[in-house]
Amino acid sequence: MKDLQNKILVEGTVIGSEILKVDCFLNHQLDIDFLGKVAQEFYERFKDKPIDRILTVEVSGIAIAALVAQHFHVPVVFAKKLQSKTLNEDMFISKVYSFTKRVDYDIRVSKKFLHAGDHILLIDDFLAKGQAVLGLIDICEQAEAVIEGIGIVIEKDFQQGGSLIRAKGYNLVSLARIMNMNEQEIIFWEEEDV
Repeated sequence: MKDLQNKILVEGTVIGSEILKVDCFLNHQLDIDFLGKVAQEFYERFKDKPIDRILTVEVSGIAIAALVAQHFHVPVVFAKKLQSKTLNEDMFISKVYSFTKRVDYDIRVSKKFLHAGDHILLIDDFLAKGQAVLGLIDICEQAEAVIEGIGIVIEKDFQQGGSLIRAKGYNLVSLARIMNMNEQEIIFWEEEDV
């Protein structure tokens, strides 16, 4: 998606060679008009699939998942990272390692919101090493739900998470796929390269 690539080039900041900061439009401040276009693109890519629910991980995936869900007219379910007193029902739980925060944490989804046979579209803002997406896949497997596709706004291809997910046979669509980056440049895969 050329508009997304341009937005990243103009408004994003690369820190070192592994961190891409896009908090000005995607995961701190939200450019709703632009993200509406991103959501429309996901809808176009997955509109032929029978989607019952959108599944994401809190916090950064929720905004884009909600915008995508509007197109499909389905609910968004987000895996919670923190245990709370209100999460006392039966849960699907998966352990995820955060390379950014360097900690393991559990993600959890109530069994009342995910069922056997549900057709699920996974949506998230970033894909790097793939741990969050693998955790969501694990939760769907526990629920015996069907994963119809995985939509990622920005994939850092050089961190191998996408290769891992694709090798498992999932339909993974990343709207901006970065081959390599440093503080001077960002190199994207082009559609014909993928």
